[in-house]
This record gives sequence, C-alpha cells and structure tokens, in this order.
Amino acid sequence: MAVAPPSYCFVAFPPRAKDGLVVFGKNSARPRDEVQEVMYFSAADHEPESKVECTYISIDQVPRTHAIVISRPAWLWGAEMGANEHGVCIANEAINAREPAAETEALLGMDLVRNGHSELDIPDLP
Repeated sequence: MAVAPPSYCFVAFPPRAKDGLVVFGKNSARPRDEVQEVMYFSAADHEPESKVECTYISIDQVPRTHAIVISRPAWLWGAEMGANEHGVCIANEAINAREPAAETEALLGMDLVRNGHSELDIPDLP
C-alpha cells in the first residue's frame, strides 16, 4: 500500500494573527496536476426526505444547510478544506490505515468534510 504524502493544517489565533482574526490554512497532498476549485454555496432549505448526491453514494439531506466556501478537487463532491458562515473550519487529512478499505462504495473523507461545513454551527460563548 502506498503511503500518502503528509498534509498539515494550521490555526493562528490573536495575538499572532492581526486585528483579532483567526487564520486557518492547509497544504494539500493531492496530485500537482489535479484541478482544485474554490467554490461558494449559499445557505439553503431542503425538502423533507430529499437526498444529496455525494461522490459515490446518496445520503439523506438535512432540512437546512449553511453557506460555505470550500476548496475541492474538481472531480468529486466533497471538500479538501473550507469554512461556513458561522466560522467553522474543517479540513481533510490523509491517514494510513492498517485495514484494507471495503470494496463497497461509501462516503469519502472529503464528503464528510463538506457535510460538516454545511451542517455545523457553534453557539456564541458567554
């Protein structure tokens, strides 16, 4: 089994980040010639019992999804990294497993990243 090259995430908080901002970033371990798209999706309401087409399978759609900005390989539905309208940032990291992958189609890690952006919000803290 080939070992994936490393990818790393970073977060900088004030005072290291200027103007009270939080900076989130990630390098990519994807192939150099793979097209990465930066895309914006508006918040949306969805019909009850509707489905969302992920990369290889369909899953139940949630009633409401948040606005997101993501970076993703052009060939798949999921996301390498991104942030939603509530400031939730998530990124995909390569892992090396000891167990072989199942032969059935399933959600990719990048599908989980995109779903996380669409559905998570963080309540205001006191």
